[in-house]
Amino acid sequence: MTDDSLIVEQHLVIDEHNQGNAVDCLHSVCGLSKQQIKSAMAKGALWQDSGLGVLRLRRAKKILVPGSQLHLYYDQRILSKQMPAPTCIANNSDYSIWFKPYGVYCQGSKWGDHCTINRWIEQHLDRPAFIVHRLDRATTGLIIIAHSKFAAAAFSRIFQDRQITKHYRAIVQGYFSPGGDSVTLNTAIDGRSAISHARPIHFDQGKNRSEIEVHIETGRKHQIRKHLLQAGHPIVGDRLYGPGDDWEQNLQLCCSYLSFTCPFDSSVKHYRLDADLLPRL
Repeated sequence: MTDDSLIVEQHLVIDEHNQGNAVDCLHSVCGLSKQQIKSAMAKGALWQDSGLGVLRLRRAKKILVPGSQLHLYYDQRILSKQMPAPTCIANNSDYSIWFKPYGVYCQGSKWGDHCTINRWIEQHLDRPAFIVHRLDRATTGLIIIAHSKFAAAAFSRIFQDRQITKHYRAIVQGYFSPGGDSVTLNTAIDGRSAISHARPIHFDQGKNRSEIEVHIETGRKHQIRKHLLQAGHPIVGDRLYGPGDDWEQNLQLCCSYLSFTCPFDSSVKHYRLDADLLPRL
């Protein structure tokens, strides 16, 4: 078994026979080195159930009390992954705006969270970072990060009330809207109303691909990708919904523009990505 294929799932109840810190307790039963355990903890792969909830445990020297439980999910393939650095677009005291590159997650799993944008910000800026809306791992673009629970709640209300404008750029297969008109796509997704508006920007006849802009009124999972597929124009590089013959590129979908009224000073904010960060034909 190679190191890259090493997977260990260990569940341990702390009692009078195995008291101490988490690293020592796990090292005695799971076969991993102390350094491997410490690294996994730092990357969010260890959880503690203290009776008050299950939370990630990162403090290697924390002394455990009898009755608590440890849950280690060690997958070397996942833990060895590295993520490209996000770029800060605007930095405010309550929130910041970032460019999320391809391959960066907005949500961790039980196997770790070190490749999430909020964890990267916490580690590199030493600030609390809360996700208030998500982009798919394969989608690039603008994302809002809150720096307190109060700010996160304020932005959650904005999203729930649909008081934010989001535009996306995409490269799709085929000649989108030959007449040059904006098209409304409103097929329900998973039984729920979903509305997207797409307009053509440019068509490359040689590649038979179109650059388009999409504005969404709702935020269903994979809404833009599903709507464009249903319209006969799958997004280039879409390994989940695409036809499978254009995977030489990553998903060509990017959140290019955000606008909202700031919940803290009531000013109207506009954030637009530079052209060099947008998908290109």
